[in-house]
Amino acid sequence: MTEHAAARRKTIVLLDGGVGQELYRRSTRPAAPLWSVQVMMDEPHLVEAVHLDFIEAGARIITVNTYTATPHRLTREGLPDKFEALQAAAFAAAASAREKSGQAVRIAGCLPPLVGSYRADLTPPEDECLANYRRIVAVQADHVDLFLCETMLSAAEARAATVAAAESGKSVWTALSVDDADGSVLRSGEGVAEGARAAVDAGADAVLINCSSPEAVATAMRLLAGIGVPFGGYANGFVSIAAMQPGGTVEALEARDDLGPATYADHAMGWIASGAAIVGGCCEIGPGHIAALGQRLAAEGHDVAAAP
Repeated sequence: MTEHAAARRKTIVLLDGGVGQELYRRSTRPAAPLWSVQVMMDEPHLVEAVHLDFIEAGARIITVNTYTATPHRLTREGLPDKFEALQAAAFAAAASAREKSGQAVRIAGCLPPLVGSYRADLTPPEDECLANYRRIVAVQADHVDLFLCETMLSAAEARAATVAAAESGKSVWTALSVDDADGSVLRSGEGVAEGARAAVDAGADAVLINCSSPEAVATAMRLLAGIGVPFGGYANGFVSIAAMQPGGTVEALEARDDLGPATYADHAMGWIASGAAIVGGCCEIGPGHIAALGQRLAAEGHDVAAAP
């Protein structure tokens, strides 16, 4: 390797992709409001299989399949007593996939929006968020290697989730979701820098941008330089998220037809050029996308690791 190439070489963490949409794609059942968790109840074997496929594609971080297993969502669907059992099922699937893979993979806990994605106006008050996130952390902490607070819609939500996760003593990565038409602001309308600062001040060890269009992620990424912690992103592949409402199903959303594996890898490599150290995929980004991204990282001389 030349001196110039060595200087450009980076250590990049490669996350998995959109487990929920991949489960929905493989499931034989109709879409349901509990989405990926419903698949875990109906066809549990699919969860381990999806995790394993992402690991084999090159991901070195996988996230437990608990995105919709929050107290609020389970109560809305009449299943509040299933909280612990669903969390346990998700831990078992992730751990089994890691063991079968034989790879050095880390498992991330999941702290998602409590009520629904994209609607910052429905986020509970911050003290209520903190109490619920603490409940999730208490169940997950012994089964995960780090926490991923993902699709955070506002500074307050990011702060509450990050505080709860940081109390576990484990590493915390906080991912903010931005407006698809203006990647400089969160779904709440607050600036990306404001959300990132709230996360870092609350104890985040990394700040990411997720579940937004690749173009919006690129805009937000440029605002994270200088935040003082590693940063990165993992985009979704939806045409628009406007039709998605809390309690609705993913059938309302349409996948882009211009975001194949090679094109997605182009976007992610652009984020890396902007300083990103952590990349992966969100909804509609499957194992093929992660494999293509991993191949691009290797071709350009980067090291793939499970920590930045």
